[in-house]
Amino acid sequence: MIHERRKPICATCQHRVRSILRDVDEYALQHLDSTKACYTYKKGQVILSEGIPPSGLYCLHTGKVKIYKTGDEGREKIVRLARNGDVIGYRALLMGVPSPVSAAALEESLVCCIPQDTFFKLLRANGSLSMRIIELLSAELGNAEEQIVHIAQRPVRERLAEALLLLKETYGTEDGDSSALSVRLSREELAGIVGTAIETLVRTLADFKKERLISTEKRKIRILDLSRLAKVGNIQD
Repeated sequence: MIHERRKPICATCQHRVRSILRDVDEYALQHLDSTKACYTYKKGQVILSEGIPPSGLYCLHTGKVKIYKTGDEGREKIVRLARNGDVIGYRALLMGVPSPVSAAALEESLVCCIPQDTFFKLLRANGSLSMRIIELLSAELGNAEEQIVHIAQRPVRERLAEALLLLKETYGTEDGDSSALSVRLSREELAGIVGTAIETLVRTLADFKKERLISTEKRKIRILDLSRLAKVGNIQD
């Protein structure tokens, strides 16, 4: 069940420094606060559904969210991971079309929803916000092109190593355990990031464990040798 929560204040939000709203003036932020709604999503709950127009711009205040497409036989392909301060649903809003992706919480997450009218008023009045959106769209296109090349040309070992390093970079590690990734993913979700079948993912994880690159305990993954994993992923310093 989704619960409405007391709204965080945009002007004092600790994640504003990395948000597209960081250059918006105080008056506009006050208007935004008066119109937005904030909701708590439990792990696995869907925030945005593929094929349905978004009701507004979603801003992740706290938590972790996967953005994905559903392919053949209901298999998910995770196209992006969102962290605190990231926005979701902007492309569909700008194009006036149903969402091309879905978004769901990987853990309990607090999400603010900015109404469409408020979002477009902000865009018209704030040139720097428009530039931030253009930067996001450009980055999204570049990432999509890289994913196509990676899946077509790079072996699963490289892609899995890169995915684990990406998870570490995006979400960090657990407090008190700098080797353990702070995000918990199912094998299906991890396969969706890597772009491979679950059976292939499980075999490659087993190989990584034999090579002492990682260890696993249920859904917890520890990176045991960061430099060797980076070499497997062909990650340059």
